[in-house]
Amino acid sequence: MKIRSTVAYYISYITIGFATGIIGPTLQGLAGQTGAMLKGISLLFPVLSVGYLIGSLTSGHIFDRIKGHPVIAGAIVLMAAAMALVPAVSLFWILMLLFFIIGLASSCVDVGGNALIIWVHRDKVAPFMVGLHFFFGFGAFFAPMVVGQTLKTAGGFEWSYWILAIICIPVALYFLLIRSPEQIKSSGKDQQGTIHIPLVILITLFMFLHVGVELSFGGWIYSYAVKRELATASAAAYLTSAYWGALTAGRLVSVFVSMKLQTRSMLVLYLSGCILAVLLLLLGGASVPTAWAATILLGFSISALVPVTFTFAGENMPITGQVTSWLVIGIGAGNMFFPWFVGQLFESAGPAVLPVTNLITLFIALILILYIFRYSRRGVKEL
Repeated sequence: MKIRSTVAYYISYITIGFATGIIGPTLQGLAGQTGAMLKGISLLFPVLSVGYLIGSLTSGHIFDRIKGHPVIAGAIVLMAAAMALVPAVSLFWILMLLFFIIGLASSCVDVGGNALIIWVHRDKVAPFMVGLHFFFGFGAFFAPMVVGQTLKTAGGFEWSYWILAIICIPVALYFLLIRSPEQIKSSGKDQQGTIHIPLVILITLFMFLHVGVELSFGGWIYSYAVKRELATASAAAYLTSAYWGALTAGRLVSVFVSMKLQTRSMLVLYLSGCILAVLLLLLGGASVPTAWAATILLGFSISALVPVTFTFAGENMPITGQVTSWLVIGIGAGNMFFPWFVGQLFESAGPAVLPVTNLITLFIALILILYIFRYSRRGVKEL
């Protein structure tokens, strides 16, 4: 049962990778489809994330109360249906509604995958958790490649949404064939069985920061490359794919790194790599090789931050559905704010707003995680 369940969670994460990776390369196409300006179409990021936040708030309670696999199956079907409808609408408000539904459904899959894989593997979850998020990166890497191919062969992006929606259906059916794991409950008797709210809040804020960098970069590197004349439209789609591909490869490597290094060391190491990558992009100017190198380095460095943060949280408290919801809320809030913020300034302040915003955010994240380490060593009760 462990193997079949783990496989199910892994392939479900490919589907939410689809939903994340396809947005950036299709932003300009969606703007043309609805008659919106680039600044207006950037509202899709916060709309997607509002759905993600609402789903995060509600789905944790659902997974704590009923069997999880049918819930995940239903969410994947809902996400596939919304994705299939995206190329068919010309009204912007309907497009926003569809992306709200995609965010709602993908957050349910996200909360379920993170919670249920811990319930399956318990204290041996670390490499499996990193592996789970590797498959998210695979989906996000695959989606821009589909967009690039459909732009070349079909002359538009529409088939990219339809292809990815079709792939989601057998994934949902697979979940209906396997038994759901038993939930973890908070005992309230000791430190490992007690949920410490201040620590949850701090880790949620840390999630908000580094996921904001991950998604704003992945969502805007396409437009950044085109605006800086670093790539053509199709080449920029492949640059986006290179970012998600590096993130995917980084998570695969991190499966083995997590067997050797402590979570604290991994978080500092990978954050430092992120800062170096953004500095390289900021100082590289109009150099195409530098832009590619910085993009790949950032994707690789940021790869393990989400799964390792979940693992770190699990080392200090029980990961119930409710706790998972709060951590995923941090992810959703980062998804909502940072891509929207970059979009609001992208045309007026110029494309440099992307690396500058990311660099400041990463420095704040590094300071925050060192603060968390300091007090967690003295015991979470002191928080």
